[in-house]
Amino acid sequence: MTGSTDIDPKWLEPTWFIDSDSDEVAAFADAAVGDATDPVEIARRLFYAVRDGIRYDPYATAAEPEAYRASTIAGAGRNWCIPKSVLFVAAARRKGIPARLGFADVRNHLTSEKLSASMATDVFAWHGYAELLLNGEWRKLSTAFNIELCEKFGTKALEFDPEHDTLMHPFDAHGRKHMEYIRQRGSYDDLPLDEIFETFLEIYPGWERKADGRIGRAESGGTVTDEAFHGPS
Repeated sequence: MTGSTDIDPKWLEPTWFIDSDSDEVAAFADAAVGDATDPVEIARRLFYAVRDGIRYDPYATAAEPEAYRASTIAGAGRNWCIPKSVLFVAAARRKGIPARLGFADVRNHLTSEKLSASMATDVFAWHGYAELLLNGEWRKLSTAFNIELCEKFGTKALEFDPEHDTLMHPFDAHGRKHMEYIRQRGSYDDLPLDEIFETFLEIYPGWERKADGRIGRAESGGTVTDEAFHGPS
């Protein structure tokens, strides 16, 4: 299945966040994969199940660690790149495919005015994606943007490709700048949530340390509504 690459057991084992042994992840993976048995076809079906089954919502940044467990994410209709990647990795491990998380800082040229204002920057730190070992090679696979959102923004939807990395396009469908990868943060066998949130606290004005020590978005007095992400596709 994975060529001559030595398999580290960590790439197949459950963790507290990547709880591939949970009933919720099992149900998600089974529904997505169906009768497929070939690892590449399993990966393809999981890719689209995560990409389009969970709509991208950059405001769904919960402070509670439990929200970042794959078993919780499996039941969410909306989420952002990191939780979606956690679920993809967990489902892949559940189906016997070695998988881990990958992260990079990206400069996003296509975002909403409201989101840009709340972040005070066009840099998205710790953009998350999954890394799956397919045919002996690691492939980076981003499932962040669902196809409806891509069509709304005029962005090319990412398609599964077992022979190449599937990462955000540098330009959109109209030739405008879309996504620049400006810093690689590396590969992780589990979710480094504390490290991620410490970075968010440092660079994003809308984040704060709570009274109990947790880091999260500052309270805004209500649910944020952004038509770019929450309106009809």
